[in-house]
Amino acid sequence: MTELRDFRLQDARLAKRVHLFPESVIREMTRLSMLHGAVNLAQGFPDWNPPPEALEAAKRAMDADRNQYSVTWGAPELRQAIADKVRWFNGIEAHPDQHITVTCGSTEAMMAAMLAVVDDGDEVIVFEPFYENYGPDAAMSGAKLRFVRLRQEHGWTFDEEELKRAFGPRTKAVILNTPNNPAGKVFTRPELLLIGDLCAERGALLITDEIYEHILYGGREHVAPATLPGLRERTIMISGASKTYSMTGWRVGWIIADPTLSIAIRRTHDFLTVGAPHPLQLGVAAALKLPRSYYTDLQKSYDGKRKLLLQVLKDAGFDAVDPEGAYYVMARFDGVDAPAAAKVDDRAFSEWLTRERKVSCVPGSSFHSKPEDGRSVVRFNFAKREETLRAAQARLTA
Repeated sequence: MTELRDFRLQDARLAKRVHLFPESVIREMTRLSMLHGAVNLAQGFPDWNPPPEALEAAKRAMDADRNQYSVTWGAPELRQAIADKVRWFNGIEAHPDQHITVTCGSTEAMMAAMLAVVDDGDEVIVFEPFYENYGPDAAMSGAKLRFVRLRQEHGWTFDEEELKRAFGPRTKAVILNTPNNPAGKVFTRPELLLIGDLCAERGALLITDEIYEHILYGGREHVAPATLPGLRERTIMISGASKTYSMTGWRVGWIIADPTLSIAIRRTHDFLTVGAPHPLQLGVAAALKLPRSYYTDLQKSYDGKRKLLLQVLKDAGFDAVDPEGAYYVMARFDGVDAPAAAKVDDRAFSEWLTRERKVSCVPGSSFHSKPEDGRSVVRFNFAKREETLRAAQARLTA
């Protein structure tokens, strides 16, 4: 059976934009993992259920006939719960009606934000390695991306002068993902202040992807850029329920922004998706009310998984980079016992590992503007039960 990826996009009926980006490499690796019966350490989803409080609340909502459209920009109960949550955790005062828009996941949130503020030919700065969706987001919104390297050899820091040079007369925004997927970098307060000062100086917006805000290691602190001086009115803050509450399939995210920005974002959101699933929004509202001990336990659990996967990869010959946050590990594979043909590049290695060793990962090139910058690394996800990670260990070290 021929796969769709074997066809070439040469049909004159197709829009030019679809030629600008491929299908998701991450989701493709999940399909390959399923095909070969591999342990899926590629796509970033947990293999356990959301909190029971969220499940029960969603079920009650369905039984109570809350199955039709909610308010387009989010069920009132969820917007209030988000406002309460960001007040105690982030230190942000957000009005449920003026500042908060509920979306179909943080993926739609980023797309809605880009469509709301970017015109054709505008430039958007992105730190790399970057989450693969940002490229297609730019292509579909008409933006041109300018990249600033996070240098692993220097602890995933960036060069201040390189960042300054990235700004130009058409710079509309900076996309900032902290904690970062895939590198696991947590941007520090001084780094955020520098980025914020440059945005203010150049009149640029700051679009923040903070979906991993509760998953940090080594006592690191998540700083919401919107809390920093001069950034509240120019920050579009994106987060969601997927990662913190282990419900990636529910597709409930949100945006917090200045009222003027929110009006524009709600227009694009409305015609993209109308709204997120109503009963699931009410389930997320219950999750947001969990005690603060939930987040402490979450960090402790992920810290154990992080340590386990780092040891597994070391034992298998990988040179892995310890992440500061999120739930991914980037690793060089040149020390792994594999055929020469599998070590030609990251794609060949990922496919070999999935097919022959029955463990899947993501090629590192998919996170870089220049694929050659990621040819020697792959990304693993450790949002898995211990028994899943142990199964991967058995296959990698056999």
